[in-house]
Amino acid sequence: MIDYSALRAVSAVVQTGSFEKAAGILNVTPSAVSQRVKQLEERLGIVLVVRGTPCTATEKGEWLCRHMENVGMLEADLFKHLPALVDPAKPEPRVTLHIATNADSLGTWFLTAMSSFARRSAYLFNIAIDDEDHTAEWLRRGQVIAAVSSLEKPVQGCRHMFLGALRYHATASPDFVSRHFPQGVTAEAIGNAPALTFNQKDRLQSRWIRQVLGEDLSPATHWLPSTQAFIEASLSGMGWGMNPAPLVRVHLDSGRLVELIPQTPLDVPLYWQMNRLASERLVDLTREVMTVAKHQLLS
Repeated sequence: MIDYSALRAVSAVVQTGSFEKAAGILNVTPSAVSQRVKQLEERLGIVLVVRGTPCTATEKGEWLCRHMENVGMLEADLFKHLPALVDPAKPEPRVTLHIATNADSLGTWFLTAMSSFARRSAYLFNIAIDDEDHTAEWLRRGQVIAAVSSLEKPVQGCRHMFLGALRYHATASPDFVSRHFPQGVTAEAIGNAPALTFNQKDRLQSRWIRQVLGEDLSPATHWLPSTQAFIEASLSGMGWGMNPAPLVRVHLDSGRLVELIPQTPLDVPLYWQMNRLASERLVDLTREVMTVAKHQLLS
């Protein structure tokens, strides 16, 4: 038999980051939460929660949390049809959906889809940010229930749908281009001109260089883990960056930004991957994601 009180305790600790906050959600004492988690770990012979500030889940703990996410969705559907099952003395249970996406999607189109769905739903969101080439790993590890990914191959156990392509332009301020590329964009010049890089996983700059120059280069770079900071840094002449077309279109039209080499965009295909166990209960979410993507991404 599955001890769901213990599973809920693990899920609450991971969601809130502490045993004390989990106790508040479950309306029990922190010692009761600790005892439930400890007993379940002893029964399974594995660690489910890494005690710390905040508390986090192990890989097995993540899978347990995703199971409770599915259980919560099933219960929400059941309560709609049998409201008498709901205990009026307890707060209404809320299910948090864990989803991974890349920062540029969140900053351009994905939040629109999430907001539209949230207005008509009781679900809450926990959105994780990672490079589009790596969000599929969150699905494989059981850390999220769905992800926006550049991975064309479906993750095992997931539904897989093409969303469209997010277009990027290699952009900089006119002053930056005149200072660093007086003779045009050459391999030597691009290697010395400061680029803007989101983090160590960000390969967009190198992909664009390979696409337009046929070279494998690692340009000098500033590290800026923010989509909006990329725009501001480009406008200020700090460096050149691969910026999403929706965010720089107005600046390109006004001349505040220019393309390093005109008409050389980089298109990154994106896919929606969702755990099959949850897909049937989240048809409306998938429909919202697909609808917004159809209007804002390249088909």
